[in-house]
Amino acid sequence: MTATVVPPAPVQAHRDPNVRRWLGAYTCSMLGDSVYYLALSWAAVRAGTAAQAGLVMSASALPRAVLMLGGGVIADRLGPRRVVIGSDALRCATVLAVAALLYLTSPGLWPLALLALVFGTVDAVFVPAVGALPARVTGKDQLARVQGMRGLAIRFASVVGAPLAGLAVAAGGAPAAFALAGALIAVSVPLLLWVRIRELPGDRAEGPRATARADLAAGLRHIRGHRVLAPLMLAIALGDLGFVGPLNVGLTLLADHRGWGASGMGWVLAGFGVGAGVASLLLALRGRLPRAGLLVGVTVIAGSAAIGALAYAPGLWAAVGTALLVGLLTGLSGALCGALLQTQAEPAYLGRVTAVSSLISLGLTPLSMPLAAAAIGAFGLGPVYLVSAFVCALGGVVALVVPALRRAELPG
Repeated sequence: MTATVVPPAPVQAHRDPNVRRWLGAYTCSMLGDSVYYLALSWAAVRAGTAAQAGLVMSASALPRAVLMLGGGVIADRLGPRRVVIGSDALRCATVLAVAALLYLTSPGLWPLALLALVFGTVDAVFVPAVGALPARVTGKDQLARVQGMRGLAIRFASVVGAPLAGLAVAAGGAPAAFALAGALIAVSVPLLLWVRIRELPGDRAEGPRATARADLAAGLRHIRGHRVLAPLMLAIALGDLGFVGPLNVGLTLLADHRGWGASGMGWVLAGFGVGAGVASLLLALRGRLPRAGLLVGVTVIAGSAAIGALAYAPGLWAAVGTALLVGLLTGLSGALCGALLQTQAEPAYLGRVTAVSSLISLGLTPLSMPLAAAAIGAFGLGPVYLVSAFVCALGGVVALVVPALRRAELPG
C-alpha cells in the first residue's frame, strides 16, 4: 500500500523570513523618506521665505508625474529589485551629499531644490518598481497579506518618522536630519540584496527588444483591454479624486471653522491613521478576503458616506470616530485594490500597471486639492464634502456594476 505524500503547506507571508527581509528593507526606506521630507521642509524654511520653501517642497511633484509611466517601463525592463536597489543607493548618496554640504557651508536654497528634483525623478522609477516587487518575493496567494504588511510599514514610518526627524533637527539641525534619512535609506540596500527573488513568466523574454515607447503602449493596451484592470483603474481614480480634497485641505479648513485648532486636526488625523492601520493589520493577519471585488465596491461606498458625514460631525470626538471609520474602510478598499492589481496583471506588465495606478494617486489627484479649497471658499464645507463623497462613491459603483470586477477574487 503506497503512502500518500501530502505537500507542505505554503508559508504565510508574515512568517516567511524572505518576506520579512523585504518588509524590513521597505520599512527602512519609507522611514528614511519620512525623515527626509521633514528635514527638507525645515531646511527650506530656514533658508528662504515661506513661498520659496513651498516651491522647494513641490519641486518633486513635476518630474514624478511626468516620468512615472516611463519609470514603469524601466522597472519591467530591468527588473524591480535592481531598480529599487539603484534608486535607494542614488537617493542615499544624494541626501548624504546635501547633509555634508549643509554642515560645511550655508549654500542657500539651490541644493535643496536640486535634491527635491532628484528625489522626484528617482521616485518616478522607484514607485513602480516597489509595486512590482512583492509578486517576486511571495506567491500570489500571499499578496493580499503582503499588501496589509506594506500598509502597516507605511503607517509605522509616518508615525515614527516625524519624531525621529524632530530629534535629529534638535540635536544637529538639518544636516543631522538629512544624515539620519540617508542612513535609514542605506539600510534597505543590503536587506534587498539578501532577498530571494522568484522568476515570473516574461522575466527572461527572448527575441528582439521593443522600444521603450512600444513597451509603454503595450502596457496601456494591457490595462485597457483587461476585464478587471480597466474598470479597477477607473474605480481607483474616482475614489482618490473624492478622497484627497476632504482629507487634506478640507480637513484643515474644517478644523479652523469648527475651532478645533491644530491639536484637534491632529486628533482627527490620528483617528484616520488608526483606522487605516487596523485595516492593514486585518489584511496582514487574515490574508485572503473572499469576494474581493464586491468588497471593494461596498467599502468604497461606505467609506464615501463616512467622508460626507465628517463635515457634519457634531463635535471633535464624533469627527475623530468618523475619521477612524473612514480610515478603516478606505484602508481596506485601498489594500484590496492593490492586491487585485498585483494578482490580475500579467507579471511582465506589473511595473507599468503600478505606474499607471501610482500616477493616478500621486500625480493627478493632488490637483483636486486647490479645486477643493476654491470650492469650499465659494460654496462652504458641507456641499463640497457631499460632492466629494458622491465622486468617491462612483468608484464603488463602478466596482459593483462591472461584472468582471465585482466577481474578482484573490487567489486562495
